[in-house]
Amino acid sequence: MDRGVGTAVNDAVRRLLDLLASDASGEQLAHVPVAARSAGLSDEEHTALARATEVALRIRHTLTEHRRRETELRALFDTASDLSKLRDLDAVLRSIVHRARMLLRVDLSYLSLNDEAAGTTYMRVTDGSVSSLLPSLRIGHGEGLGGLVAQTAHPYASADYLSDPRFAHKSSIDDAVAAERMVGILGVPLMLGSKVIGVLFAADRQRREFTAEEVALLASLADHAAIAIDNAQLLDETRRANETISAGNDSMRRAEDAHDRLMELVLRGGDVAEVAAEVAAVLDGGIVFFDASGAELARVPVATPPVVGTGNAPTRSGFAGAVAAAVIWPEEAVAASRAAGRAVRVGDQWVCAVLAGPELLGSLVLTGRAALDEADRRLFERACVVAALLLLLRRSVAKAEDEVRGELLTDLLTAPDRNPAALLARGRRLGIDLAAPHAVLIAHVDGVPRRRLAMACGRFATLVGLHAEQVVLLVADGDPSELAGRLATSLSASVEAPVTVGASGPAAGPAALAAAADEARRCVRSLLALGRVGHGAALADLGFVGQLIGDRTDLAGYVRATLGPVLDYDQRRGTDLVATLQAYFECGTNLTRAKDVLHVHVNTVVQRLDRIASLLGDDWQTPARALEIQIALRLHQLHG
Repeated sequence: MDRGVGTAVNDAVRRLLDLLASDASGEQLAHVPVAARSAGLSDEEHTALARATEVALRIRHTLTEHRRRETELRALFDTASDLSKLRDLDAVLRSIVHRARMLLRVDLSYLSLNDEAAGTTYMRVTDGSVSSLLPSLRIGHGEGLGGLVAQTAHPYASADYLSDPRFAHKSSIDDAVAAERMVGILGVPLMLGSKVIGVLFAADRQRREFTAEEVALLASLADHAAIAIDNAQLLDETRRANETISAGNDSMRRAEDAHDRLMELVLRGGDVAEVAAEVAAVLDGGIVFFDASGAELARVPVATPPVVGTGNAPTRSGFAGAVAAAVIWPEEAVAASRAAGRAVRVGDQWVCAVLAGPELLGSLVLTGRAALDEADRRLFERACVVAALLLLLRRSVAKAEDEVRGELLTDLLTAPDRNPAALLARGRRLGIDLAAPHAVLIAHVDGVPRRRLAMACGRFATLVGLHAEQVVLLVADGDPSELAGRLATSLSASVEAPVTVGASGPAAGPAALAAAADEARRCVRSLLALGRVGHGAALADLGFVGQLIGDRTDLAGYVRATLGPVLDYDQRRGTDLVATLQAYFECGTNLTRAKDVLHVHVNTVVQRLDRIASLLGDDWQTPARALEIQIALRLHQLHG
């Protein structure tokens, strides 16, 4: 090869090495000889470069496989954490299987254990099963989805199992699947170290694509099931051998109790702050809980020690806040803990990464404990396993609520007083501040599916959903009347049919929002009764007509909305401007007759009317306003 050829190939090889160093894709590597050829590379140069590219692609494949194996080994090391012995194995497994069904919102879940001697995996626990075939099923390694998981130690998922050609279908398996009417199936291995001891399944009776988050959540539960099985087996061996209880059993019992308390707290719906407080109490230190990005989720300072000479016992009512306040996210220590799969010490603090397999979910920092014995260190690490489950649960719940935002709207409108704090918290998880003012609008259309109308409303609203066969919108900014008119025009164009929109508000808080929704609903019915199909308005825009033909009346509210400033002025000043208004209108707006009825000078009547104008606005004597005011006066008089 001449020097020019060598130079051209060397330049291209250096380009390949640069791409390898930047972790470029195989497609980018393969493009190098193509780009070089188009730039005028000779056949000899192209052949040499093609060989170099082939080597680069093999190197990239080797590096990729190495990283994948390293990630899997790290996940296996983490999931093999040693938990305390759990006494009732069946109860634990039933709880985990049931929890898997509830969290993934599947129709059924089940767990199988491997029989190494027979080379099969058999069903141990089921939840949601409706036939007798599944509980008695025994699957050979490599057969079906479960047999493949048991054989390969990898999770597998199928959106439609019976029609999926990737698996070795057996009549006994397919019959059980058909009897249960299963369609989408996900299976993850139960691992002890590198050994598969069984499979945890989640299945739906309809086609379903399982997400990476759902796989991670099911894998976390499988980790707990595997550890529970191993602990129970160890306990049985200990009991059979009738060994003498050693001093280490105290720490094991403590770990068992601590794990039970933490798991119970998580499974009954405890939040991040409660779990952090429980971990701090168990380890007798301070805890700071961070998420994966380093944002602080919870902080529990170290308890103040007793004051010497006072006789006071140590309590958690006072805190040495300075210790906890100094804690910042130890990013390098989190990375070291993640790589090692164990808690690491940084100065006077201990740091442990919270992982779900290879995924970093957050971290725990323990303060006030400069030294940890092995038992406490392992207890701290087990607490991180529970923390991982908590964060996965929170993520699963947040995602589910995001997919069914209508449930929040339904609860908000049907039972706003049942638990307002919970409604506000659910709104915050969805990024909605229900305590802030919102306009509430109801959109109505005939001949168009409600869900299509709701989808068209999505771009206008903070929260939108279906309630009582109506499309309800919450909009954070804007005047309700103006919003109603604009939405009626835009939505009518979007769905190609006249959309009528009633509005109310602004309102803040669950109870006020629910009341505003009722008013918006009355406004829609009034608009339809008036024949104003395809228009938008607030109930206040309709005046007494809305009260007259609405499905519910609020006469006191109408009087207040019309005469409120005058009523308030009379109450504050001890005047009777309301009587002046009544006399003025009863006298046909004749000042002379009005002053005779009131027994005052005509100038006094004029002054009072000027005051009324300042309270109600200069347009109060226009025909429309005057009619509204006279009706309000009559209602006020009848009310006594």
